[in-house]
Amino acid sequence: MSTQPLSEKYADRLHGVLSCYDRIVLTGSLQPFCYAQGMTKHLYTHGIRIFDYAQFAEPLTAEIRRNAEGIAQAAGLTIEFIRKKNFRKEDRIRALLKKRGDHPGLVHIFSAMEPCTTYKPWHDKPTGKTFLKPAPSKCLHYYFYFIDAELGLCYLRVPTWCPFRLQFYFNGHARLAAQLCEKQIPFTLQDNAFTEIADFTSANQLAAAWNVEQLHARLDDWAHTYCPVVQTLNLAYHWSIWQIEYATDLVFKRREDLQAVYPHLVETLIQAVKPQDIATFLGRKLHGNYQGELGSRLNRVRQLGTRIKYQMGPVSLKMYDKHGMILRIEVTANDVSFFAQYRQVQHRDGTAETKWTKMRKSIYSLPPLRETLLAANQRYLDFLSELETPEVGVRRLNQVTQHATEKQHHYKGFNLLAEEDASLLRLLVRGEFAISGITSRVLRTLCPDKTAGQITRLLKRLRVHGLIRKVGRHYKYYLTNLGRQITTMALKLRELYVIPTLAQSSAH
Repeated sequence: MSTQPLSEKYADRLHGVLSCYDRIVLTGSLQPFCYAQGMTKHLYTHGIRIFDYAQFAEPLTAEIRRNAEGIAQAAGLTIEFIRKKNFRKEDRIRALLKKRGDHPGLVHIFSAMEPCTTYKPWHDKPTGKTFLKPAPSKCLHYYFYFIDAELGLCYLRVPTWCPFRLQFYFNGHARLAAQLCEKQIPFTLQDNAFTEIADFTSANQLAAAWNVEQLHARLDDWAHTYCPVVQTLNLAYHWSIWQIEYATDLVFKRREDLQAVYPHLVETLIQAVKPQDIATFLGRKLHGNYQGELGSRLNRVRQLGTRIKYQMGPVSLKMYDKHGMILRIEVTANDVSFFAQYRQVQHRDGTAETKWTKMRKSIYSLPPLRETLLAANQRYLDFLSELETPEVGVRRLNQVTQHATEKQHHYKGFNLLAEEDASLLRLLVRGEFAISGITSRVLRTLCPDKTAGQITRLLKRLRVHGLIRKVGRHYKYYLTNLGRQITTMALKLRELYVIPTLAQSSAH
């Protein structure tokens, strides 16, 4: 009997389950201005001295500023300059939308002095070469907030200094809301979460469908409108993923139904999730030489509720009770090349091969990235489903704890509270075993006090009691559904209840 997923276990208490991109931030890099060598080559090609870089950029800056002022005047808006460091643009836009409404069009324009990456001229005396090198700076940025009929509320951040790197933001839930309106499917949207949708099946299908070519064309159109230097220079923007979030929501009908189970779920996860598990959720294998950030954190966030967050390098996985009635599992990636993608790789010698490699940061990775992030959310939900199983039937429990016989060989049961068997269970739930499987050689390494014969009999004992299964013709084993249930429940019972209770008793 397999573990019942949470979506099935609480089916009568759920409106439905929705998986959808949430926050998406893209960057537009002007080719070949986006790297110092490219910018240097452009100046040389057009006969511009390297130390005249500032003079080359100044007319382009003036063009962007004139364009922004013209757009504001045509829309009857005043560009609002931000002076306070703690100013929240989102709050200001929200207040404007209450008066303006949510019809498509330009909403507001902000301007602010913010850091930017640019270049400075450099003459290298040893080589005698003059070129540009990267340098930090500050320049005026414009934020054009507008509502698009297909993507909802968006903004385009336009710097006024070369190399004019753009930033574009939109929200996948707002995009889905526009699609639902077009399909005439009723829904209720609160902030960036759906509290109710009439047809969750159709909503998931719409959220999964992406026409990246169309998105690319729209991005180019907005770049031409708000950053006219792209036309002046007769160049094109390359659009890539800078930051992205993907959420899976279990939408409960009543707040009370989620809050009845959520606190217990959080308390259990604090103890149950190990570093190896975090790597497994994200589709990675944790190596001993891993140097990146890895860990978990529990906090309470305004509007989000109680949140538990796991971090591995540039990627995080969060769970929180949004608005108190949505159980949201969300992956955030600040570098999508963290994930692997099976794709064609072009080599410098002109050859190509298809293999697993780093995922491209291009916007054309949105469809395969969606599948990868959805799988990460699903692995975490599967883990939650096992933790939430409150008990195992007596027959299943006896199958594990009582003696078993196979081919006249007797195998003792497992004492779920004994230290020897608990240590074995801790080994079995290590994150890397979920991906690469359990082998006799690995167990001998982890159990140096046991002989090869004892390890072989231990694997046989685990198989006879139904805790592990052999895969194909290889001597590689994986935990069965029963094995995952038993190990999780036994460790939870022993370490979270039995030992703490006995420790408190001995203190009196």
